[in-house]
Amino acid sequence: MKKQLRMTHQREIILKELQVAPFHPTADELFARIKTKLPRISLATVYRNLEILSEANLVKKIAISGRQKRFDWDIESHSHVYCIECQRVDNIIPNPKVDFDAISPNNIGYKISGCRIEYFGLCPNCERLTKK
Repeated sequence: MKKQLRMTHQREIILKELQVAPFHPTADELFARIKTKLPRISLATVYRNLEILSEANLVKKIAISGRQKRFDWDIESHSHVYCIECQRVDNIIPNPKVDFDAISPNNIGYKISGCRIEYFGLCPNCERLTKK
């Protein structure tokens, strides 16, 4: 039997702040935004609730090689691009989509169900700053 996730006031605020964030924030960045609305909340509480929300598939945890995890309220499958200058993470729509059924298992028996490709470069703001 599946356990029902209780939607606490803190979790509601975390989800709302994640939805209005103009980027995919780290737990620390989200904590700074939430602290203005819930002054008594701790960073540990934000981390713990993000993990709980991620495990419940209500938010997506974004792991970029060697970087602090970021969080995304959009749980649908999509890719991300990482700015190598300011560390901002945004959604990106790669083209074309990969057909996982068409990928050969290379005689090792794997049935491919997904992949993670990391896109990186300069965001528009950092690109503009480097041209000055």
